[in-house]
Amino acid sequence: MKEVSGNIWDYHNKGDWIAITTNGDVKSNGEAVMGKGVALQAKRRFPELPYELGQAIKVYGNRVILLDGMMKVRKIFSFPVKHHWWEKASLELIKESAENLAAILATSSVLYTVRPGCGNGGLDWKDVKPILEEYFDDRFVIVQN
Repeated sequence: MKEVSGNIWDYHNKGDWIAITTNGDVKSNGEAVMGKGVALQAKRRFPELPYELGQAIKVYGNRVILLDGMMKVRKIFSFPVKHHWWEKASLELIKESAENLAAILATSSVLYTVRPGCGNGGLDWKDVKPILEEYFDDRFVIVQN
């Protein structure tokens, strides 16, 4: 696992894969709750994304999901860190999500993500980093503003 300073969207704009931190809540209109952090940034860039993620959560549950629309290649994965938007992030869910991402990208290219659970999730990086190091090799890059 590598760490860099910067803006995750700069990497996405260059065509790289990213993972956005998410939760498992779906609103009554079918949209995933994406109200803060990198999830809100993604929602603003791709207004259809909350509905697509919400529908996927309904079908597959709160797990890593490829967020490529039917007619678009976005190169974005969800990275669940919370079950509900109001909760503190879950180290167990972060571990499960990291394991899933590592398995999905077993032979793929580089993936960039933010420090999962460490912004609005309320966790300390010192507690999250060792979990990620178990699953993420040098193809995984943590972007810190």
